[in-house]
Amino acid sequence: MANPVSRNTLLSALEEIRRHQMKKFLLHRLFCVAMLPENTQSGEVIAFHEHLFQRIAKFHLGEPVSGVLLIYPSCILHILESSSGTLYHILKELAATENQEPEPFLRDVKILVMSHNIPTKLFSQWYATAVDVPETLEDVTQTQTTEEVITECLTLILKLGVYLATLKVGSKGLGDCLHSVVPELLIPLETIKYLCKAEECMRPQEFLDMYSNPLQPIMDSGTRSPFLLEKRGQSACPEQTFPPGKQKQIRVAHSRSPVCMKPSRTSCLGFHHWAL
Repeated sequence: MANPVSRNTLLSALEEIRRHQMKKFLLHRLFCVAMLPENTQSGEVIAFHEHLFQRIAKFHLGEPVSGVLLIYPSCILHILESSSGTLYHILKELAATENQEPEPFLRDVKILVMSHNIPTKLFSQWYATAVDVPETLEDVTQTQTTEEVITECLTLILKLGVYLATLKVGSKGLGDCLHSVVPELLIPLETIKYLCKAEECMRPQEFLDMYSNPLQPIMDSGTRSPFLLEKRGQSACPEQTFPPGKQKQIRVAHSRSPVCMKPSRTSCLGFHHWAL
């Protein structure tokens, strides 16, 4: 008998690439913002996130978290790099934090971007630093759309990551000097506050709900065709009706691929493919 011909598959090729890259997990990068309670110290914010990462590491095996946490006087900008499971548990904790009583430690948490399957990490470890950026008189958010504001923020964040990669940072972290060394790479305080209030951006719970939705709705026998119902502006449930123009957006909402914008508003589906 002739020897069977061995054939390479796409899966085996991808696994071989990951073996050469020494990657145990696929990496993803998460960008988010949040508001802080009044008079919150930067040490409290750092301790909160350190304990969060430690709790998750005790029961979930995943890629260690890397990234940078920028602590403003009243809000934060957080970039996280890790495996999908670790980021999923972080988002669950953030969603639970928003419901704390009497006052949540983090509120108005919004997800800006989720970059999938990034080739390499931008940050060698997790850093945290306080930044003192004065408020400016010029507010560009009044003349730009949310999508344009996020695009400019991503550009500055990635440039900041490249700059941090050139630094020799010790175990004590970055120190509180970024606002004096590279002020042009820091996002203005007004922009962070604006994004925390932006209705187009998803909260952690909304992100998780969309992520957990099935890729396709279950088609039981006797159920009317969703395609025909969408053409008529109806849903599979007789008591629920969608307004005209929403049918395409509703189909996007059932996608398992996480996006940063709500499907009912301006979409930034292209952003989640950004990688450096």
